[in-house]
Amino acid sequence: MPGCPGVTIRWLIGENVDAPNFVTREISIGPDARTEYHTHDWEHEVFVLGGQGYVRDAEGKKDVKVGDCVYVEANEIHQFVNSGDEAFRFICIIPKK
Repeated sequence: MPGCPGVTIRWLIGENVDAPNFVTREISIGPDARTEYHTHDWEHEVFVLGGQGYVRDAEGKKDVKVGDCVYVEANEIHQFVNSGDEAFRFICIIPKK
């Protein structure tokens, strides 16, 4: 992910199968890494696959672990942060542009 060392995105479902409405990605955040603190015009649905971390938003932070689900509303400021010693991995579904 540009500007975020230690963060990678693997595109799972999208243009490869011409999905009409949503794209599915696997995001991996290495130890001591994080996404930007940012907003955008679309929502996220997230399912945690591995590791541990937290989601930071305007109200603070919420710890998440394997099996947890997170909903990020459109235009909500947010950031995903790895708080463990192994990759923090999650599936992230967003609307197709």
